[in-house]
Amino acid sequence: MARSVFPWMSRSRPAAGFNPMGTVALVTGASSGLGEGFARELAVRCADLVLVARRQDRLEALAVDLAEKFGTVSTVIPLDLAAPGAVAELVADLSTRKIPIGTLVNSAGFGTVGNFIEADAAREAEQIALNVQAVTILTRALLPDLVATAAREPGAAALVNFASTAAFQAVPRMSVYAASKAYVLSFTEALWYETRGTGLKVTAVCPGLVDTEFSDVAQRTTPAGERPRRSLTVDDVVRSSFAALDRAVTPPLVVNGSRNRMLAQVSTLAPRRAVLTVLGRRRHS
Repeated sequence: MARSVFPWMSRSRPAAGFNPMGTVALVTGASSGLGEGFARELAVRCADLVLVARRQDRLEALAVDLAEKFGTVSTVIPLDLAAPGAVAELVADLSTRKIPIGTLVNSAGFGTVGNFIEADAAREAEQIALNVQAVTILTRALLPDLVATAAREPGAAALVNFASTAAFQAVPRMSVYAASKAYVLSFTEALWYETRGTGLKVTAVCPGLVDTEFSDVAQRTTPAGERPRRSLTVDDVVRSSFAALDRAVTPPLVVNGSRNRMLAQVSTLAPRRAVLTVLGRRRHS
């Protein structure tokens, strides 16, 4: 895969900070929301991209936009990562094209709302396949490339997994989603420790409510045209997440937004039953 050509490509990498210039970043869920936001920031930082999501038209439009604005070379791979064998297909495709991945952003995911006893079993299985299984298998497949890139080009490689503030406690009526994000958080924190000393930047991004299509997929509604109350913007999350990646020692998790950080801390310090009761009542109000 050709690398982007910029007049400043020859400048040296900073001792600290995240600088993926000249490497390739793979972003899942890149067709909208946080995945698209991360892809755009990676393009600004001169990384080339592999864009993965179901909606080919959106991926192609994004690839064209990034090429025009930043000279980014993007490979578009339309794929539903929740489908059986999809991750293996993606990894085989990368191998065939001889595309080495230096940064992996596991952004693809969705949530459902409702009492578990009434949930569609197939949809819940699909949620687990995307939020948990795809993240795990894709990370395992690409982690050697990420570590090799970090060793070869310090400050250029990262693993970013999307968790959620729902990861810090059980959430009634979003039981599977919260459990899946608790898994992602625990998994990523463990990888942060295991890869210490390799130079790879590993972090779990934990946004709360963000103004994206997530609410539509989860069937959470707000009045037409109204931004969800107390939600962050994609730019808010991207800005704080990349600030963490720019630190000399990237933290194992990033909770985006001061209010979310406070609530996450309360959730971990307060008695679990009390937190569960409060959340259960709020979600029925």
